[in-house]
Amino acid sequence: MLLRHIRYLIAVADHQNFTRAAEALHVSQPTLSHQIRQLEDRLGTPLLDRTGRAVRLTDAGVAYVEYARRALIDLDAGKRAIHDVQDLCRGSLRLAATPTFIVYLIAPLVERFYSKHPGITLTVEEMTQDKIEANLGGDLLDLGIAFDDIRSPEIEGMTLFSEQLSVVVGADHPWAVCGQPLPARALALEPLVLLSGDFATRKFIDAYCRRHSILPRVAIEANSISAIVEIVRRSHLATILPQAIALQQQGLMAINLSPPVEPRIASLLTRREAYQSAASRAFRDVAREFGQPKIEDGIGRR
Repeated sequence: MLLRHIRYLIAVADHQNFTRAAEALHVSQPTLSHQIRQLEDRLGTPLLDRTGRAVRLTDAGVAYVEYARRALIDLDAGKRAIHDVQDLCRGSLRLAATPTFIVYLIAPLVERFYSKHPGITLTVEEMTQDKIEANLGGDLLDLGIAFDDIRSPEIEGMTLFSEQLSVVVGADHPWAVCGQPLPARALALEPLVLLSGDFATRKFIDAYCRRHSILPRVAIEANSISAIVEIVRRSHLATILPQAIALQQQGLMAINLSPPVEPRIASLLTRREAYQSAASRAFRDVAREFGQPKIEDGIGRR
């Protein structure tokens, strides 16, 4: 049995059509059909139901393709392992992070990694945690930076540091000079600009408000953290974002809430038991070193 047979079967399963699968594979349809017949003969059972308008997997085909996909992922990882350069003079790394980490964490972390390993080609993407976990499971990413509330059993995390959410205002906002924690009920009194509901941070904020029976006064919703930062800087609107964002931005102030927002744990995510390239291991070391001072300094403590 050749890998070609498996790839051909998966293509037909994905396209549910021999013609489209053949076009995607750049082979003729008769060749594709013949190769899959060979695979079915070797396995001794039909893998495809060809009787309907769309080609579908049989029960046996569904079971086989599930394992076949996993096998191809591991084989592709094996190719990278063969070409892995242990001295890190060259190589590549595929990294993704959730939006808030893109804003304040990725730049200093990548700068530190690149200063140590300039030969590594780094690809950085912004995406939701659900997509990070799915792409790690599908071997489309090497590492992800998100939170420790991992949903997929295929994914495991390494704690980096604790992230604290705070009220963030411009220097001219009345709250900027309060000098003490802000009562949570104040969120219902002043207009806020918050991330839209599809952000994990917004879900976290909404859960905090529900726990304390607060209906926040949301004046503006936005799906861009950079836009929110500029709106807050130039207006008397407030927001809730990680403290670290305010610390890195001129003209912004971070104010703790009372009771405080529960800290979130930032984690470096990987696919459980997956092959880790030299570049991945090196990035893990840099990320661990980067996060340790934050833990020791107590960032994110109540």
